[in-house]
Amino acid sequence: MLDPEKNYLPDNVRHIYMMGICGAGMSALAGMLKSMGFDVKGSDQNLHPPMSNLLETLNIPVFKGYSPKNIDRLKEIDLVIIGNVIRRDNLELISIYKREIPYLSFPQAINKLILKDKKSIVISGTHGKTTTTTLISWILRKAGLNPGLIVGGISKNIGVNFMLPSKESRYFVIEGDEYDSSFFDKNPKFFHYDPFVLVITGIEYDHADIYKSLEQIVLNFRRLIRNVPKEGAVVFNRESSLCLWESIKAEAKKISYGLSQDSDFFIEDIWFERGRTYFEVYKGNKKYMTFSTSLYGSHNLLNMLAAIAVADFLKIDPEVIKDAIFEFKGVVKRCEHIGERNGILIIDDFAHHPTAVKETIRAVKERFPNRRLIAIFEPRSNSSRRNVFQKRYSFSFDYADMVLVPEPIMMERIPEKERFSSKMLIEDLRNRGIEAYYFSDRSEILSFLEMNLKPGDIALFMSNGVFDNLPYKLFEEISCRQKV
Repeated sequence: MLDPEKNYLPDNVRHIYMMGICGAGMSALAGMLKSMGFDVKGSDQNLHPPMSNLLETLNIPVFKGYSPKNIDRLKEIDLVIIGNVIRRDNLELISIYKREIPYLSFPQAINKLILKDKKSIVISGTHGKTTTTTLISWILRKAGLNPGLIVGGISKNIGVNFMLPSKESRYFVIEGDEYDSSFFDKNPKFFHYDPFVLVITGIEYDHADIYKSLEQIVLNFRRLIRNVPKEGAVVFNRESSLCLWESIKAEAKKISYGLSQDSDFFIEDIWFERGRTYFEVYKGNKKYMTFSTSLYGSHNLLNMLAAIAVADFLKIDPEVIKDAIFEFKGVVKRCEHIGERNGILIIDDFAHHPTAVKETIRAVKERFPNRRLIAIFEPRSNSSRRNVFQKRYSFSFDYADMVLVPEPIMMERIPEKERFSSKMLIEDLRNRGIEAYYFSDRSEILSFLEMNLKPGDIALFMSNGVFDNLPYKLFEEISCRQKV
């Protein structure tokens, strides 16, 4: 067995195998490596859209499930990249040990294979990373800087979750989170990315499966901030007190953004017109520019402010920034409108943290104030299936008119004393005067919605997974209803 402390990059790497290849970040790296000329293959237990579709489009072979047979049938493997979903007792992994094939974690591979000679722009924080990362890369692309990109979501503008940088480009834009890198690399992913520009969208407690306290998370952000060079910049959300407190200690240039005039970049006015959001941005006491976007919600405007601040630091023309934001379509499964039939609008979103759930619901309600909003929430993440946020979730649905919550899946992996209770959440919501329903089986949700949805309603699905493709199944059902 190889020593995981001595991971290295062998000479003349050509054939790369990726375990957990359908993960959001892993699929982006797979696409990037394929575009660079590597022969890429991989395996995953769960092959679900949109990432499985993306890999198929890129002609990257994927074995369904993990098995030593996958490794045995491949004579040429120069390097294995191991996603953080892989456990040390995985039988396919043991087969890799036996063949003594060199291996790296996902962020180690990015550092060694991708980020060489590039100035990395790293977007970190509890919320909004994917949208902010995608937008920054889009602005730089429109400015002719042609950066590289690896992000955990599919851009609606380019249809993929990665971009190969041009040979002349100095920049690489990457989403960096605080989750650990792998079973053998317990450092947060973002430590491997050596940020030249660091964005921090917010610092809250999350990832209850690996962090025991908020203080542990803050410590990692503190270390990350100190790694930004003096000639670089730390762009931070001033609405977050922790972001403010930690970022002011940076040696690099500090640039704040927020909704208050105390921020370096702030919003003075917001209005809706013809299906678009307009907002005036100020830099200091001077008006910077009026922007227009198809996205909505204060959380999205904060994401855009972060991107504007980064672009301004890189001396990109404000008119270019304005045009890029106007054209930006967003990210798949980020308040994504699946479609509208019979006056019923279906939206799919990635929200799973209590704050993200609350802000997403509020954004949709503010955008469509006169429509009944049904929020369908799946507790699926490692934190949401634990009771660490049990009480907080009861205050996340105040802007919804009706709430549907199923029994969480894979609860056998959670210690019984730590388990989240959907039934308790429903009871708490009802005690607060919110119409709410519990479902022991997720399949029952579709039948309930078919019977109860009416013209004018919005069905907002929130999950960090595919949620049994319920948003699309529901859209098909109401579309068939229209034909009848």
